[in-house]
Amino acid sequence: MSNLHLGIAQLRPAWGNKTATVEIITSAIAEAAQRGIELLVFSETFLSGYPFWVCRTNGAAFEDARQQHAYAQFVEAAAEIGGPELRQISEAARDHKVSLYLGVNERGSRAGRGSVWCTLVTIDAQRGIVGAHRKLMPTYDERLCWAAGDARDLRCHEFNGLRLGGLSCWENWMSHARATLYEDGEDVHVCVWPGNEGVTKGLPLFAAQEGRVWCASVCGLLSLSDVPTDFEFYKDFAAEGVDTIFTGGSTIYSPTQEIVAQLVPGISGIVSHQLDRATLHRARQSFDPAGHYARPDIFALAVNRARAGQSNTWPNPHG
Repeated sequence: MSNLHLGIAQLRPAWGNKTATVEIITSAIAEAAQRGIELLVFSETFLSGYPFWVCRTNGAAFEDARQQHAYAQFVEAAAEIGGPELRQISEAARDHKVSLYLGVNERGSRAGRGSVWCTLVTIDAQRGIVGAHRKLMPTYDERLCWAAGDARDLRCHEFNGLRLGGLSCWENWMSHARATLYEDGEDVHVCVWPGNEGVTKGLPLFAAQEGRVWCASVCGLLSLSDVPTDFEFYKDFAAEGVDTIFTGGSTIYSPTQEIVAQLVPGISGIVSHQLDRATLHRARQSFDPAGHYARPDIFALAVNRARAGQSNTWPNPHG
């Protein structure tokens, strides 16, 4: 039977600092390798930080000088898919034989250079970057700093005989997006969040039950001390006594809706579990949403996978 040793990383980024966050990521990869973890999942936009200030500072103020400066800092801290940060991370993944799902603020390299996407990057330890799924629809005030994504890489990828798919935050509630992954043979559903278990609103457990899949839910940690003091709104938050921003609360659920690994809110760490196919088979005896319980003669799902203006070939970070 196929199996995969999967880990989830509930860690603090160096918010807005690509170089320092890459070091945190590569250290986590090395720790995962020592523990025999074969695939490690990080939270939403762990590189280089969730835009937490928007909802707390009247981010919709039009042509506001301070909001413009904060956004400029945010864009500057974003990473490019073919850039040095992801090359370094991919090389660490290759050297330690650990594959990744990594949330990234992705900056356009040519067209859309002023735009940032909330992207979930899939890195195969041997092949490098195999996918970069841009969040289909930023949620509410996130639309002030993230562009809308697409379905070009709304796909599953195989690791050790199990097929993994992933979505970011509230796009996990988009039923068509989940169905697309189920129909692509998803065995493990990866859902990443900026932080705070409460914002998941039970979705990871629901996805495990609906899809009869393993579900890895990863929430991040963030405090004001993780944010550089030169960030535009740092002094405002400090004056208000803001400390904790995201508290984490990450969990792995089985296809039978059992908690098999969990991280306590507020605590940094990595936990893992050995995922197997036999548990999937047992759970799917009574219900398989894309298999024996599906009705393709009645329902059909069409997905537009176009990404305008860009090649369908990923740069190979391994040369």
